[in-house]
Amino acid sequence: MAASGPGGPLDAKSGEAPPARRIDPTREKLTPAQLQFMRQVQLAQWQKTLPQRRTRNIITGLGIGALVLAIYGYTFYSVSQERFLDELEDEVKAARARALERTSGP
Repeated sequence: MAASGPGGPLDAKSGEAPPARRIDPTREKLTPAQLQFMRQVQLAQWQKTLPQRRTRNIITGLGIGALVLAIYGYTFYSVSQERFLDELEDEVKAARARALERTSGP
């Protein structure tokens, strides 16, 4: 059994490994093997989270697309309502013309 002192591979009481500490590769001099291992671990973590990220990106894209279509549809709806306003304006013009005819009439 290996000696497990402070910073050793195993904690004597619980038999668990100590938590990993954060390493800044620019400050600490690491061997090429350690740098390669860090790259492998980072790649494995990235590949592990890739499907979740892809799913979230698809959901976000669909949400944004639905919002764009809703705005586009509302724009068409509001433009079709402008015809109603044009009809009201025509009625107002006709009413004004009738009022002018009455006042300038007999």
